[in-house]
Amino acid sequence: MDIKPTIIRQNVFDMQVCVPKEYTDEQIKEFAETLNPCGASSGWFIRKDKKLLNGDKERCPCDNNKNLIHVALDA
Repeated sequence: MDIKPTIIRQNVFDMQVCVPKEYTDEQIKEFAETLNPCGASSGWFIRKDKKLLNGDKERCPCDNNKNLIHVALDA
């Protein structure tokens, strides 16, 4: 089975991606920036603030594939 990263939610200031669990933070940001350029000079960054994550982990397992994770990013 081919595992491809995808954007699962996309807004102006935030997005969520589903990526292989082996991806580094840099690979996640690069994927997000390539498919959906942020437009800000700093680009996308991974959401790490526990309040903004609403109790979720920074890297949540994907319900559909154990080899994928979901990650929220902010502009």
